[in-house]
Amino acid sequence: MNPAPHRMPSLFVGHGSPMNALADNEFTRVWRALGTTIPRPRAIVAVSAHWYTRGVLVTSDARPRTIHDFGGFPKPLYAVQYPAPGDPALAGRLVTMLAAFGARPSADWGLDHGTWSVLVHTHPAADVPVVQVSLDASQPPAVHHAIGRALAPLREEGVLLLASGGIVHNLGRVDWQGGSAPPAWATAFDARVREALLAGEDERLIDYATLDPSAPLAVPTPEHYLPLLYTVGSRLSGDALALPVGGFELGSISMTAAMLGPA
Repeated sequence: MNPAPHRMPSLFVGHGSPMNALADNEFTRVWRALGTTIPRPRAIVAVSAHWYTRGVLVTSDARPRTIHDFGGFPKPLYAVQYPAPGDPALAGRLVTMLAAFGARPSADWGLDHGTWSVLVHTHPAADVPVVQVSLDASQPPAVHHAIGRALAPLREEGVLLLASGGIVHNLGRVDWQGGSAPPAWATAFDARVREALLAGEDERLIDYATLDPSAPLAVPTPEHYLPLLYTVGSRLSGDALALPVGGFELGSISMTAAMLGPA
């Protein structure tokens, strides 16, 4: 790949409910605005909370399928398709770049809702190649941060890094009616993470279990938090960090987004 004129951002998005794919709300409006302000990428490398595997896998299909990896939602959501092309050459390069982490290609996945529910807003034409990298469930947070660091050089080549998950994600404490304010434990943990992000305190973010006593409630399982470490790990010299949107959905799901880009 030839050098691109723009260093691409590295973006973490709290993706919330799959219904955000169809929604017009404060979060999706920010996502759409980001899509118009970020330079057009040559490709997108996505890391989603919803591809949680044993080992590091990389989608290798030229035409990745749209995966509806959820149940019990309205029919229009299952009709959503995101027919972005893949990029087998980029997938092969990713496997090489991440060889130290045991990466291998996979034709058994596609684009899950952690990826496409965001991209339908940021890149609605689905005309930018997308390759997903899985989260290795067997590795500690420091390794996920290191993988983000290994991916960082792609940003200088016109590749947008998109990580999708949620800083606070506790489905067992969801307010399905959506009328309650987020509980204190959720806002406390989200605030500690935001503070550490703005201060560039990567080690605190890696050791997230010690950030606040609310951590066990905020992160009962790691898969939604870990994508944040890919964004943090991909910081390049001269980057500034912004928090494009914050807030909560259904009480216990953080919608905070964080973006690294040239200052």
